[in-house]
Amino acid sequence: MNNVIEKFKALRLKNCAFNLPDILDQSASKNLSVLQTIDRLLEMELGCREKTRIDLRFKQSQLGKKTTIDEFNFSHHESRKKEKTRILNLLNLEFLRDPKDIILIGNPGTGKTFLSRCIAYAATQAGIKTLFTSAMDMINHLVAAEADHTLLKKLKYYQSQDLLVCDEIGYLPLGKQGSNLFFQVISNRHEKKSTIITTNLPFAKWGDIFDGTTVATAIADRLVYNSEILIMEGKSYRKRS
Repeated sequence: MNNVIEKFKALRLKNCAFNLPDILDQSASKNLSVLQTIDRLLEMELGCREKTRIDLRFKQSQLGKKTTIDEFNFSHHESRKKEKTRILNLLNLEFLRDPKDIILIGNPGTGKTFLSRCIAYAATQAGIKTLFTSAMDMINHLVAAEADHTLLKKLKYYQSQDLLVCDEIGYLPLGKQGSNLFFQVISNRHEKKSTIITTNLPFAKWGDIFDGTTVATAIADRLVYNSEILIMEGKSYRKRS
């Protein structure tokens, strides 16, 4: 048995190596054939590898915690009830196939970030390469990369995500440099990968974020094209009595 275990390890089938004694015991007790025993070993190896891949996707996403839709109160406001079907459909992740962008617009506390986290978490559990970041955190990393001449590498990092969630756009103006960098991210991903945006400002006020209407219009045009737009209304859920 030791000889077989070492060969499994050499082939990087570490789960087969670790579980071989137990599988052989199960095989003997259930009178499994050789092929059934091999199939059980390989099925277990594949299952462990898939779990490892999903765990890695979650870790790389920078979500920090698991957020699921069962925690979302659809009864809090009429707009949530109205958008329930669309929201649940987004959790099927079909929008990633096109790919489509998702834009959630609403005042603070209306559920934008929570829903974007739900979608991002669902994506990680499907093994999809996902990144959750705030707008300012992304811009700060890009500005730093531009300063140390690693901007191209950083842009490729954001472009490589199959799903990029950019949270809290609109709370602070990005300035000329930040706006230009944000435009590069959106342009690189346009019609190639899906992006989720959460913002407290309607499109008409995006000029306040992106250093003027020209860049704001260019960004909005790319995001709105082939996108799902959800308007989240009502008072802050965090301030409910």
